Amino acid sequence: MRRGRASRRGMLRGLLAAAFIVTSLAAPSRAAESHRLALQISDDDPVKMRAVLDVAANVSRHYSGQGEDVEIVVVAFNGGLDMLLEDRSPVKERLVNFLKSMPNVSFVACGNTLETLTAKEGKRPPLIEGISVTQVGVAMLMELAEKSWTIVRP
Repeated sequence: MRRGRASRRGMLRGLLAAAFIVTSLAAPSRAAESHRLALQISDDDPVKMRAVLDVAANVSRHYSGQGEDVEIVVVAFNGGLDMLLEDRSPVKERLVNFLKSMPNVSFVACGNTLETLTAKEGKRPPLIEGISVTQVGVAMLMELAEKSWTIVRP
């Protein structure tokens, strides 16, 4: 009977050791993957625009502090596009600082919303330098979600 218990203990120890090794080997590959976050801004509310920037800064600091990579993209459409416009962004100064100091955070404007504003205003509103454009902001968010990005609307 004692021999059976000792044999089971030995087998259990072996299984635990194997599980530990497999977990240890798998952990670095998971840590090597970059975290990916897409933030949606679709409201022309300066409070929500500041919240988007706060979330981006906090998430970036969190993962950088852990020695991990994080890629963040802010996608603006509808009223949220004002955040990225040179002539009317209520968060322009802070956004420009992001573009200079946080290379892991990018900003994307919806081309459809830009076209709507162009037709309404008679000219295309200027974007803050460093902002990219996608044809359809919502479609970009969908595609990012399909690629396992986390989508958040603060």
